[in-house]
Amino acid sequence: MIRIGSGEDIHLLVKGRKLILGGVEIPFEYGLLGHSDADALLHAIADAFLGALALGDIGQLFPPSDKTIEGIDSKIILKRCYDLVKEKGYHLINLDANVVTEAPKLKPYIIPIRESLAKLLDVDISCVSVKAKTNEGCDAVGEKKAIRTNAVVLIKKGDEYGQ
Repeated sequence: MIRIGSGEDIHLLVKGRKLILGGVEIPFEYGLLGHSDADALLHAIADAFLGALALGDIGQLFPPSDKTIEGIDSKIILKRCYDLVKEKGYHLINLDANVVTEAPKLKPYIIPIRESLAKLLDVDISCVSVKAKTNEGCDAVGEKKAIRTNAVVLIKKGDEYGQ
């Protein structure tokens, strides 16, 4: 059995925060605002995993009202969501994600982000696609006030060899 899930996230850009995308810190004068480290890419992927199995969203597992997880590393969020997928007997076949931002330019960081995701999800980098897009000047993303991400995952029940 295979399942597909999609996830999306958006965070405002603010001064005084680190910019972390896909578990990679990117030098930039702004970072993403959020209850956690605000890694919008990891949040979209985590939601895609949960969506593939109809398990809700990360806000249910990691509510912003929970002060004990304030500032949590989003790698923990992603790992917990992927653990739920594995507990149900599924594994990742492939991941396709987009990061939509006018700035910073992400081309130099795409390979490190893909490597980070492949390591976090214990898959070959060939199973992980990350693309950088702009919003052509439209809305908060186009005005350099926010970064939006989306992700699609394909998961399969059984072991990695199709058993």
